[in-house]
Amino acid sequence: MNNEFEIELQDTEWELTYIDHDREIVRAIIIDNNENYYFVRVQRDDTFGKMTLIETAGGGVEPNENLEDAIRRELKEELGAEVDILSKIGVVSDYYNLIHRHNLNNYYLCRVKSFGDKNMTQTEIDDFHLSTLKLRYEEAVDEYKKYSNSQLGKLIANREIPILMRAKKMIIENPIFLEI
Repeated sequence: MNNEFEIELQDTEWELTYIDHDREIVRAIIIDNNENYYFVRVQRDDTFGKMTLIETAGGGVEPNENLEDAIRRELKEELGAEVDILSKIGVVSDYYNLIHRHNLNNYYLCRVKSFGDKNMTQTEIDDFHLSTLKLRYEEAVDEYKKYSNSQLGKLIANREIPILMRAKKMIIENPIFLEI
């Protein structure tokens, strides 16, 4: 039986004109042994507008890269985190009509082993001003709701709050996820 969580979301914020490309993405809900969750705060000023957001760490899968290698690379780049991959949470298919893109977001539940130096791309440094957020579960949900007043923030919250809730359920059902 496949227990993988799947969600299909439409972009309700921008008019659909056409979709001309797909992007395979990996993202992670990251926890530590004390049930803290780690996210990135994004400060952007681009096609989507000027805003501050909360988002899971992650990014695009490179050619010939498997999903687990991609999530490890992305978490090292954005958070400086070395992680254990505990489980795949699921897949969210969503759209960014403004940039004509279909996103296939593969979500993983990961436990942090250590933090070191970040290895962000120049675009992540210059355009997104990423910083690390360490939050409790309830604080994370509140952050997503707080930033859902922007169009992009709403799309991200619609995608990530259900995944965060699913991850919390998985942790409750599998307390071993919090053990070393």
